[in-house]
Amino acid sequence: MNPLSAVDPAPTGVPRPVSAWSVEVRRDDTALAEIRTEWNDLFRRCATATPFQAHAWIASWWHTYGRPGRLRLILVRLDGRLVAAAALLRQRRWLCSVLTPVGGDLSDFADVLVDEALAEPAARALADALAQVSGWQVVDLPETRPGSVAGTLLAEAWRGRHHLVPASLCLELPARDLDDLVADLPGHTRKTVRRRVNQLRRLGLDVRAVTADEAGRAVGDLLALHARQWQGRQVNPEHVRAEFARHLGAATREMIADGQAELFEYRLDGQLVASSLAVVGRDLVGGYLYGAEPDLRDRADITTLLLSDTLPLAVRRSCATMSMLRGAEPYKLRWRPVESVNQRVLLVRGGRARLYAAGVRTRRAAVLLAKRHLPGLRALRDRLRRRPGGG
Repeated sequence: MNPLSAVDPAPTGVPRPVSAWSVEVRRDDTALAEIRTEWNDLFRRCATATPFQAHAWIASWWHTYGRPGRLRLILVRLDGRLVAAAALLRQRRWLCSVLTPVGGDLSDFADVLVDEALAEPAARALADALAQVSGWQVVDLPETRPGSVAGTLLAEAWRGRHHLVPASLCLELPARDLDDLVADLPGHTRKTVRRRVNQLRRLGLDVRAVTADEAGRAVGDLLALHARQWQGRQVNPEHVRAEFARHLGAATREMIADGQAELFEYRLDGQLVASSLAVVGRDLVGGYLYGAEPDLRDRADITTLLLSDTLPLAVRRSCATMSMLRGAEPYKLRWRPVESVNQRVLLVRGGRARLYAAGVRTRRAAVLLAKRHLPGLRALRDRLRRRPGGG
C-alpha cells in the first residue's frame, strides 16, 4: 500500500526512492500509553484536532473505561513518522461488530488524526488500513465536527458505502474580547449583559488557573461544586461516579501540562465558589464542565462568569472559536452564538452493516420529528396537568 507510489524522477534523471508507508494495528492494552510522544506530535500537526483527540484524554478514558482485548489502534507511518491514526474500540451493537471512538459519550467531538501536510494521502492510507482490519462491520463515529477528517477525507476515501447523519447541535462564539462581543449584541440583550458584566466585576472574585500538580485536588473540588449546583435536579449520572472523577483528574493533569486545558478557580473572601474546566484543541477552546455554589447565582450570572475567562483563553491560544459544546440551552442563546451541527459518520461493509446504518438514520429521523412537534406536546402536557387530578 502506497498512496504516493509514483516515482518522482530527480533532476539528474535518477529515480528517487519511493517513500515507505507502513501500517501498524495494535490491540494490546498498553498501546496507547506507549505512543504518547508520537500521538502528541501528530496532534499538533492535525489542523482539525479537537481536545477530545488529545492523547491525555483518550489514554485516561481507556485506562478507566476500556475493556481488555477491545482496543483497535490503527497507526499509519510514512518513512517512520506517524501521519495518520485512529483510536477505536470494538463493541457489539444490533447484531453487528462496531468500531467506536475511544472516549465514548464523554467526548463532545470524535475524529481521527492526519498530518495536515499529507492530509489526502494519509486519509486514503488510513481508510485502506481500516479495510484490512478484520472482525467488524461498521465504523461508527457519532459526533464529528463540520470539516472533520472523518466526515470529509476519510469518508471520501472509503471504498465502500458511507453515511453522514446529523447529530448534536453545538453553539459557538468567535474568539474575541468579551466587551467587543457584548457591543455587537442587540440593544435590549446588550444592556442586560453589560449590567451582568459590571455586577461580576464589582463582586471582586479572585480568579486563578491551577497548575498541573494541583489538578487532582482541583478536579475533585470542581465535581463537588458541580454536584451541589445540581442538587435536587436531574444531573448527568456519569458526573457523580468515581470512575469519571478518576478519568477527569488524570486527563486534566496531563492536558494542563501539555497546554490542552485550563482549570479556573473563583474565590470570594478566600472561599472557593466556582470552578470551570476549559479544553483546548488546534482551533477551538471548549467549556467542558463547571461547578458553582448555588447561592452564587444570586450574586452573579454564571454564564457571564465562565465566558469572561474562556473567551480570553481562546484569544491567547490563537483559536478562532470558543465552543459551548453540545446542547442549545436557553442561557447560551442570549449570546447570539453560531449553530454548528455535528455529523455521525458511518463506514459500512456487508449487508448487516447496511441494516445498522438504516436503523441509525431511521432513529435520527424520529428524533428530529419529535423535536419539531415538541412545543405542541409540551403545551398539551401542561394543559393536562392544569386539569383537576392532572398527573
